[in-house]
Amino acid sequence: MKTHKTHIYFLGIGGIGMSALARYYKHAGYKVSGYDKTPSPLTLELETEGIEIHYEDWAEKATEGVDKVVYTPAIPKDLKEFQSFKNSDLPMLKRAQVLGEISNDYFTIAVAGTHGKTTTTSMVAHLLHASGIPVIAFIGGITANYHTNFIFDDHAKIMVVEADEFDRSFLHLHPNVAIVTSMDADHLDIYDKKENLEASFHDFISQIKKGGSLLLQDQLQLQSNPDCNIFSYGLDGEIGTQLLKIEHGKQYFKLPQWADDTHFELSMPGNHNLLNATAALMACRLIEVPTVALANALIQYKGVKRRFEFRINQSHQVLIDDYAHHPSEIHAALQATKSLFAHRHLTVLFQPHLYSRTRDFAEGFAKELSQCDCLLLLDIYPARELPIEGVSSQMLLEKSTAPQKHLLSKESMIDWFTNHSFDVVLVMGAGDIDRLVLPIENKMKQHA
Repeated sequence: MKTHKTHIYFLGIGGIGMSALARYYKHAGYKVSGYDKTPSPLTLELETEGIEIHYEDWAEKATEGVDKVVYTPAIPKDLKEFQSFKNSDLPMLKRAQVLGEISNDYFTIAVAGTHGKTTTTSMVAHLLHASGIPVIAFIGGITANYHTNFIFDDHAKIMVVEADEFDRSFLHLHPNVAIVTSMDADHLDIYDKKENLEASFHDFISQIKKGGSLLLQDQLQLQSNPDCNIFSYGLDGEIGTQLLKIEHGKQYFKLPQWADDTHFELSMPGNHNLLNATAALMACRLIEVPTVALANALIQYKGVKRRFEFRINQSHQVLIDDYAHHPSEIHAALQATKSLFAHRHLTVLFQPHLYSRTRDFAEGFAKELSQCDCLLLLDIYPARELPIEGVSSQMLLEKSTAPQKHLLSKESMIDWFTNHSFDVVLVMGAGDIDRLVLPIENKMKQHA
């Protein structure tokens, strides 16, 4: 591990993936600094850890003393700092390239999938860490167990990483073990059509190292890689998941194909999380972690922030925050909510993410969002996109058949929660909707 003060600069340091890399290099003894557009709880944490961050496009001073630049594809290409670095002689690497370089030094478990990869990555990392296995982990969310997106042990020989299909980033990885949780059409602004997305997943599994393993959700169809061992998991997979009971919000299950009869306890609802847990357990078994240790570790697993996170869970009032931004994810979140709170009045607050995704999946969004009793919609969060004519949240509102439905601004949303009482509330979205969760939580508690 390097200990000299090589200076690495991060453009977009506040992103969930970028911040984990920044923490890695800070821990490894490098000087780390960076730029982001606005302060956030995550950037403030990085600053308390000794990482210098600024929030203005400050090109001249930013380049002083920098040895290498890491950037995210989400950075606007007309950013002065980006252009300044691009016109310099400094090496510039995408986040995915850097992750790929780091993974070459470790036995790598990579978790891919259009949905479920963050939860499954965090599960694998936790199961190993809690079982006493030294591990390094790059997670696309903040774990509730460790309150970070980065786990590091100086003695680690195993790396767990979230393999992101966006911008084909996961093609920089050559894992020993790969998990593919799902492969729904998504990121069509990048891939244009589902067939291109599927082709990139085929390319990803072709990069599994010879003699490695692929854990594949049993409903997925991917070309086999003759150089690796392939195991399917799910209700009809080689490793089947048998749900025993649901009690007090916990799911109890076993994997009948395993030689022992160990029962597992998972404190997360939903069939999708049963599958995520199955994949995580299988990955750990492949590296011979004892089953008893895994069962004890899973009991302790608390989930990931904004992945079906309970903010309030009282008999008279419930508030759940979830990252869902695709019809399949919304379906899973609603299924989990209704399994826990059947016959309760359900209010869904949703912020669509990207104009292109809203356009491409408008019918799917409308169908899923019609399942609630009251739908509260925010305007589309544009992220990296410009508006598309005819695509709006009003369009989704008109397509939805929810008994009650309203399109509100962020400001009027807080007023709405000030003036109304609620039973079960599910907040979903991948934009900046997370900044409304605490004010909504406070308003609901005031009503209670």
